[in-house]
Amino acid sequence: MDNRDSGVRTVVFGLDAACHSVLDRLPEDAVPTLRSIFEAGVDAPLRSQVPPWTPSAWPSIYTGMNPGKHGIFDFLSFDGYEWDVVNATHCRERPIWELLDRYGFRSVVVNVPVTHPPTAFDGALVPGYMAPESPTCHPAGLFDELEDAIGSYRIYPDESEGEHGYTAAVSSRGAAFRYLADRFDPDFGFLQFQATDTVFHDRPDDWETIEAIYRAVDTEIQLVLDACDPDNVFVVSDHGMGPLAGVEFRANDFLAGRGDVRTVAGGDGMPTWSTVRDSELKAGGDAADPPRREQVAALRDSALAAAVSTAARLGLTSQRIGRALERVGLAETVARAVPTSVIRSGTERVDFPNSAAYMRSRTECGIRLNLVGREPDGVVPPAEYETVRAELIAVLREVEAPDGSSLFEGVLPREAVFEGPQTERAVDIVLVPAGFEHFLSAEIRGSVFGRPTESWNHKLDGLVAARGEAIDASQSLEGATLLDIAPTVLATFDVPADRRMDGTVLRIVEGVGRQDYPDPQRATRTTTDDATVEQRLTDLGYIE
Repeated sequence: MDNRDSGVRTVVFGLDAACHSVLDRLPEDAVPTLRSIFEAGVDAPLRSQVPPWTPSAWPSIYTGMNPGKHGIFDFLSFDGYEWDVVNATHCRERPIWELLDRYGFRSVVVNVPVTHPPTAFDGALVPGYMAPESPTCHPAGLFDELEDAIGSYRIYPDESEGEHGYTAAVSSRGAAFRYLADRFDPDFGFLQFQATDTVFHDRPDDWETIEAIYRAVDTEIQLVLDACDPDNVFVVSDHGMGPLAGVEFRANDFLAGRGDVRTVAGGDGMPTWSTVRDSELKAGGDAADPPRREQVAALRDSALAAAVSTAARLGLTSQRIGRALERVGLAETVARAVPTSVIRSGTERVDFPNSAAYMRSRTECGIRLNLVGREPDGVVPPAEYETVRAELIAVLREVEAPDGSSLFEGVLPREAVFEGPQTERAVDIVLVPAGFEHFLSAEIRGSVFGRPTESWNHKLDGLVAARGEAIDASQSLEGATLLDIAPTVLATFDVPADRRMDGTVLRIVEGVGRQDYPDPQRATRTTTDDATVEQRLTDLGYIE
């Protein structure tokens, strides 16, 4: 079936973490293109999901289905007590560009998170966040062609270049999209910008850099509009962003106090939360140095790690050392000088096989029970699952912040949040911090509450805006959720939504109904064997 006509019919600009509260703090002239889209069309807050994190929320946007169906709940995917960084093979549902392909429409997709390794469709795809540098693109060989055409292309900004590193990454996204749009003549385009999120983790409160990034994004959007002249334009974000006003809640310390979590010191816990390599500079090496120096540094760190591990087994853990250093104001200085591998070797951690319940990853937003028959060394009998879970839910609902306010606005069984065949992979108890003003941590620190590790946090309200020939700007976007984006975009092509989609066509576009599609044939799950990706997630605080 070939429904193609000339020109781009619909383009989606994805701005990670964009929200009106951030845009309103920028000067009036910082984002004129975005403001013109708002003024010519319609815009509103876009409700995110729990968990409101990049690798789970963007698949919800481009499949129109909740994590219980698409299967990605976090930056990490777990197999028993072991983990791997998620990639596209963990997404079990079909993205909208593959549905459009079934109707003869061609797509160009650039920088959308969790799209590596790509699957085949009519068009081109350059993966985004969660992909390794120099990723596999679709079609094969496209990455080399792209770099020949536009110059160096990085998945992650070069932080050593400061503000320029971020804006250069932004500019390369637009240049890549325009090149591919000219090369492939698509009907649909999806261009995502990640730097609007990462800057708040890398350089919180640096409004000079934040403004520069948004100016660069706005410029690239205008250049794409000039080059492609799409009939319809959407601007969407996966979640919002705002300063943290609350506390850090260390779930595993709380559970340890109840006896649910058992801990182990000296590096024997599972999993090792950060298996990433330290950078060569931090370890004492240099890219120009001979391998001998790197080997010496590795041996030195290995010996130091062994000594720290031994001390931890005797009770002198990294946490105890850290608290002592905090009291004399040296904690951050020492942390910068000591390799992560050494710190981890002396860290007190969750002993997963011997614990009844635990938080595996802070960005999962919840508690997992160590269930017999499901986990490799389960201790909670299936007959006691509901009783144990109900008791934990009741206890957690009563937890108050140090100021006496409620810590959570929701403590829920997972089936109240997720629905679908992948729900089994989710946490058993979902934690929703009040207003997402509180920071969740899976680390063992020796106290239940503390100062948040980050000063900014994801919020549930992002934004959505639309204008164009198929958009009825007189209609309201009130109540829009990120699950509504996929069916709405499909409707601009007169393509029916998948009947299993959780979202509905927004009132601004005339719907064309739903239909059953064949189950997608997804690739076998593969591992992400790339230390750069894990290092980046660790640097941003997503992997503790």
